Amino acid sequence: MFEFIKDFFASYSDIFPVIMLSLRVSVTSALIASVFGLALGIIVALNEFKFKNQLMRVVNTLMSLPPVLMGLLVYMLISRKGPFGSYGILFTPAAMIISQSLLVLPIIFALTASSVADAAKDIELTCITLGANKRDTVITIISECRMQLLSVVTAGFGRAISEVGAVMMVGGNIRGKTRVMTTYIALETGKGNFNEAVFIGIVLLLISFIINSALYRIQRRE
Repeated sequence: MFEFIKDFFASYSDIFPVIMLSLRVSVTSALIASVFGLALGIIVALNEFKFKNQLMRVVNTLMSLPPVLMGLLVYMLISRKGPFGSYGILFTPAAMIISQSLLVLPIIFALTASSVADAAKDIELTCITLGANKRDTVITIISECRMQLLSVVTAGFGRAISEVGAVMMVGGNIRGKTRVMTTYIALETGKGNFNEAVFIGIVLLLISFIINSALYRIQRRE
C-alpha cells in the first residue's frame, strides 16, 4: 500500500499541492467565518431585540443557499466590471476564501445561536440564583457551550472543504494556482480518470475522519 501511494504521488506530482491548497483555503475560510459567526450567534442568542425572529429566518434561509448562486454573487462583485474588480482577485485563492467564508458564515451563525439559546435559559437562571453578574453569566454560558461551539466550527470546516460549485466559478480550477480537491475530482471524473478522482476522494474522507476523531477525543476528555 505504501509503495502504491509513493508511486502514485511520483506519477501525479501535482496532487500534493492540490491537497495543501484545499486545506489552506478551507481552514482560512472556516476561521474567518467562525470569528464572525460565533460572535454574532452568541450576541443574538443572549439578547432579545426587535426583528430577531425575522433575522433568524433570513439566516436559516442562507444556510441552504446554492453554492453556485454564492459563486455568481462573488464573481459579479470581484469581476473586472464589478465594484471590487480593481483589486484583481478573481481566479485567485483569495476569491475562493471569500466565497467559502460567505457560504459557511450563515451555518456557523445559525448553529451557534441555536446551541447557545437552548442552553442559556437554564444556565442563566442558575447564575442569577448564585448571584453572578451579567458578565460572569455570559462567560459561564459560553464556557458551558464550548463543546457545542467546537462542533459548530467543525461543521463549518466540513462545509468549506467539500465546496465545489462556488470555488469553481471564482477560482477557475487553474492548475497549480486555484485547483483544490473537489474541483480536481470533478475535472478528473469528467476526463474519465477515475483512479485519481477516487484517490482524492479517499483523502477527503480521511481528513473528515481525522477531524471527527479529534473532536470525539476532546468530547470524551470533557
